[in-house]
Amino acid sequence: MTGRPPLPPFTRDTAAQKVQAAEDAWNTRDPHKVALAYSEDSVWRNRDTFVTGRAEIAEFLTRKWEREQEYALRKDLWAFDGNRIAVRFQYECRDADGRWWRSYGNELWEFDEHGLMTRREASINDVPIEERERRIFGPRPEPERGATLPVR
Repeated sequence: MTGRPPLPPFTRDTAAQKVQAAEDAWNTRDPHKVALAYSEDSVWRNRDTFVTGRAEIAEFLTRKWEREQEYALRKDLWAFDGNRIAVRFQYECRDADGRWWRSYGNELWEFDEHGLMTRREASINDVPIEERERRIFGPRPEPERGATLPVR
């Protein structure tokens, strides 16, 4: 088993690295690449959907990014302790009808000793926005890494 650094127990720096790595991976919109960050038996709650294991995670993400077009994400470290990290996030996407959405959420993450996520719980709210209100465009530019997310 190869590790997925940084490994727990997390420090502020390593927790922030883990959060940025997750943001970078999710912005690729590559479900199979993203799924490799999770343990084989990882358990998720995403809104009202429950998913178990890498294969189901990849299937879930495939469906998600088919629906959520032009998806762009920002994550923000909220708290950490030992092998757990709490994250705030926002993402924007367009639906098949061309409507834009901003989604606000919180995630709770738990990791094994190899740095693979074994548990993810996500609570998410969607807000319709006008295209002119967008503020998230593609992956985060280097100078903006670590910036806190605005509430609105």
